[in-house]
Amino acid sequence: MYLYNSATRKREEFIPNDPELVKMYTCGPTVYHFAHIGNLRSYIMEDILEKALRYAGYNVKRVMNITDVGHLASDADTGEDKMLKGAKRENKTVMEIAKFYTDAFFEDCSKLNIKRPDVVEPATNCIAEYIKIIEGLLEKGFAYEAGGNIYFDASKLDKYYIFNDHDEEDLAVGVREGVEEDTNKRNKNDFVLWFTKSKFEDQALKWDSPWGVGYPGWHIECSGISMKHLGEDLDIHCGGIDNAFPHHTNEIAQSESFLGHKWCNYWMHVHHLNTNDGKMSKSKGEFLTVSLLESKGYDPLVYRLFCLQSHYRKNLVFSFENLDNAVVTYQKMISKIAALKPNAEEPVDQAAFDVLKEKFLTALGNDLNTSLAITAVYDVLKYKTTDQTKLAVLADFDKVLGLDLIEKAARKRRELEAAPKAGQFTVISEAGEQDEAVEALILARQDAKKAKNFAEADRIRDELKAMGIEVTDIAGGAKWKRV
Repeated sequence: MYLYNSATRKREEFIPNDPELVKMYTCGPTVYHFAHIGNLRSYIMEDILEKALRYAGYNVKRVMNITDVGHLASDADTGEDKMLKGAKRENKTVMEIAKFYTDAFFEDCSKLNIKRPDVVEPATNCIAEYIKIIEGLLEKGFAYEAGGNIYFDASKLDKYYIFNDHDEEDLAVGVREGVEEDTNKRNKNDFVLWFTKSKFEDQALKWDSPWGVGYPGWHIECSGISMKHLGEDLDIHCGGIDNAFPHHTNEIAQSESFLGHKWCNYWMHVHHLNTNDGKMSKSKGEFLTVSLLESKGYDPLVYRLFCLQSHYRKNLVFSFENLDNAVVTYQKMISKIAALKPNAEEPVDQAAFDVLKEKFLTALGNDLNTSLAITAVYDVLKYKTTDQTKLAVLADFDKVLGLDLIEKAARKRRELEAAPKAGQFTVISEAGEQDEAVEALILARQDAKKAKNFAEADRIRDELKAMGIEVTDIAGGAKWKRV
């Protein structure tokens, strides 16, 4: 497998430190609000990477943090803690906000078929780990105390900027007009490891430390959590491109200064999801969420496919027109798979299976080229082999793609098989469920319409609506779903 390494700015063969275990760390959400679909693009691609590694035969341990303290509004060392901002907005405690939005985040992940990492660790669980690292940095001369806070001294490094091939706009995180300069810093690139003198007086979460009551800086948490669960060396570290600076830059600085050796071998950064108006952001008022897409009738897996059709290192422009194109692609793909005839008694053509799998592995191994991986799906459909073999191959591919191809195709196949014959009225559930009471009402509504008793038909429709049932007339029948 070859991956683009942001630290070396080139495509490299992936060779883990330990061939028996790939150690993977992915930056998790700051749980002060819902994740927007731009955030979730990164998690989709990280999910694909983890599943691709497992598919290629690696054993993977993936760790992700949950930021529930210390992430200030500027992404640097200024402004209000985002968690406190969320608590004030909703008149709740920080921990109530953290639990609610952590649960909401994983609910969105579930809808997008994003696997939960092996270890999920809230930042507030690891205060002792941060203190240990900070003490080590002070002892080695890489940190200093000023104004009550503990800062990392970037001037002690031979090289501070690591990811300097990124666009200046991507690197200018936290640059805001009117932000008060921190006069305690000796150098502009220094950053806070531990706050005891907050920029605001009502910081909700504080802990005892050798330097006084306070709380950790944002950057220290990923280093501490990674070392706690993955040890002193890391194979792959992932995140959005906006994490490259200052967050990942600072992680490398503090981790390698503390450890005294290289910390992480491969860095993967997922680029922005933009709208026609620019970069997606929570600060712009209403923002796009999975729930919003669902409310407009979109299957969340259509958004997953939309992301997979582009390369993770390219900015992707979101519009509902583009998403509608993905809907058409998804529906056509499902329909083609539904046209295959399963036969459990028919043996799988292993030679064909191996040829098709190799094409898929090649696409994934080409710096996670998911658009080529989608093309491999169509290659399967066109390949000269049995339908049973094609279905087996597609089920295998979907371990990585996560598009529910086989399940959705099976449902479509059942609908086609249940299609009404001439003169027959058929009731179909979109979810494939059965509910005799609902079906009886829909049939009664149809009888009323045939008898031209439209008032009764409307009454039954309203009764169904009150039950949360939406009915759509189709050729020769009706389709219903719960809303």
